[in-house]
Amino acid sequence: MTSAPVIDVDRLNIRYGDFHAVRDLSFQVRRGELYALLGTNGAGKTSTLETVEGHRTATSGTVRVFGENPGDRRAVRPRMGIMLQESGFAPDLTVRESIRLIGKLTQRTDTVERVLGVVDLTRKANTKVSQLSGGEKRRLDFATAVYGAPELVFLDEPTTGLDIQSRDDLWGAVDRLREGGSTVVLTTHYLEEAQQRADRIGLMHQGTLHREGTVAELTRTLPAVITIAVPPTAPALPVRATPDGDGRFRIETFSLQKDLLGLLLWAQDHAVELTELAAGPTRLDDVFRSIGND
Repeated sequence: MTSAPVIDVDRLNIRYGDFHAVRDLSFQVRRGELYALLGTNGAGKTSTLETVEGHRTATSGTVRVFGENPGDRRAVRPRMGIMLQESGFAPDLTVRESIRLIGKLTQRTDTVERVLGVVDLTRKANTKVSQLSGGEKRRLDFATAVYGAPELVFLDEPTTGLDIQSRDDLWGAVDRLREGGSTVVLTTHYLEEAQQRADRIGLMHQGTLHREGTVAELTRTLPAVITIAVPPTAPALPVRATPDGDGRFRIETFSLQKDLLGLLLWAQDHAVELTELAAGPTRLDDVFRSIGND
């Protein structure tokens, strides 16, 4: 990765009349990384991405893509691929015709046959869009982003409606794009996808960037949780715990390994059976749920 960011957003503000949708938002996306921009409903994520993609004008602030104003379509658009939640292809066009149209619109160089293979629609090349299944239409949407292997790719809910195999195939194609040097910006409601694949994550809430960092950095902001159930005759637990009814306890800790070991040794020394034992590190969805409580 080079030091120059592919996307540079500085104090971005977006207003719709009296509604302040995005407030003094600043973030950067580095070359070659997969950056996930996530947010609660109404967080301003869509408005932000529409501005970065050049579809919307900022009320104030600065947005640069490849060092250029994203509104300069001639300079920026050929280097950028966008997978929308629904691209709205003409139903009477075939898959092949739709992908050929993509090529003309994006001004990127590629072959229809290569893209058909990437999105696994070769067998559907002469099928009309109206006759495709929901998953097949989603793969055709993906074609809008990968045609010409652009330097920057936006994926908006890319796996919605896809079965497991199709999801794996899509992420395999994304991995190959990244191996070729492409930068990827992801938005998704499937938080496990962001947790597994993002180099960095930005969490938006009420128009601001609430938190940003790697998965490890974000999850370290919250304690891990151990839950157990012990018999009523058991001695006092060796760690601070919150009763949860019926002999169950909840333990929040920033030292998961140490406290879990202490519990197991305590149970062994006192011949206590720890039933319903569960322990695990903080997950991204825990961080996401905590946003509204901060």
